[in-house]
Amino acid sequence: MTKANRLPLPKRFNAAMTEEAYAGLRALNEDWHFGNNYLLTILLENFDRVVDQDAFEEVMNEFIAEYGQPVGGGMG
Repeated sequence: MTKANRLPLPKRFNAAMTEEAYAGLRALNEDWHFGNNYLLTILLENFDRVVDQDAFEEVMNEFIAEYGQPVGGGMG
């Protein structure tokens, strides 16, 4: 058996999330046995392949209707 390559993750940041979101992340970890950093990297780098764009847009619009949207197109 050959040693697996390790993907370097040079960018680190703290992320806050809801209990429901964190439970989903833990469930993915139970299934795939990757750490949170790797799971988020895999999901975000492959976002277009794993997410239905129409469903995502609907979820985003529902979130914006309930919580609003940051001014200037980003989180400060």
